[in-house]
Amino acid sequence: MTRKKSITTVHLGQFTRETANAIAGRLEKAGIVWWYKEPGYLSQVWEFGVRLFVDRDRLEEAQQIAARVTARRERKRMEREAAQPDGAEVDPVPHPAAIPPPPPPDESR
Repeated sequence: MTRKKSITTVHLGQFTRETANAIAGRLEKAGIVWWYKEPGYLSQVWEFGVRLFVDRDRLEEAQQIAARVTARRERKRMEREAAQPDGAEVDPVPHPAAIPPPPPPDESR
């Protein structure tokens, strides 16, 4: 019987949800084990974004991936801003349609 290698994760960084999702996709493609932690109910008041954690043995590679993704997203943001007329506000990220809330519980029970 083979034993699975235990993995220790380390903090990669704290990112917006959109950037964290883009980084996570690249980490998956590279075969790097990762996980995330979103702020809790109360800490979301003062805590920014999503924290990503990666396999300690592949931290350097994960840092390079994160740097490429954030640089690309920043470059695209700057291009959008440059294309806007002076004084116009730029929405940084397109927002998906809101998900409707679940129906209320059946109170006939």
